[in-house]
Formats: sequence, C-alpha cells, structure tokens
Amino acid sequence: MRMPFGKYRGRLLVELPEPYVVWFAGQGFPPGKLGDMLRTVYEIKVNGLEYLFDKL
Repeated sequence: MRMPFGKYRGRLLVELPEPYVVWFAGQGFPPGKLGDMLRTVYEIKVNGLEYLFDKL
C-alpha cells in the first residue's frame, strides 16, 4: 500500500522513514486499514525486523 497523503505521499508504507512512523505512533495512527498497516510497519521497524520486507 502507498501512503495516500502528506510529505511521503505515493511512497510504499514499508519505505517510510522510521522517524516518520514513530511520529505517527506518538500522534495516533489514522483509523481503518491505513492505521492498521502503519501500526504493523511501526512494530516491524522499531523491533529491527525490516528484513521481513526484503522479499516484498
């Protein structure tokens, strides 16, 4: 899925910089599927599991 708005509009969620995803975690993720996916990306990035994205 691609980021639908903001500074990183059009980028794949897995390509978002970690500080941006951490900022969302502090501000609150948007509702719905986008929020769920950003929350998952956050957990993967902060736990150093980016290698899970390599095959995507």
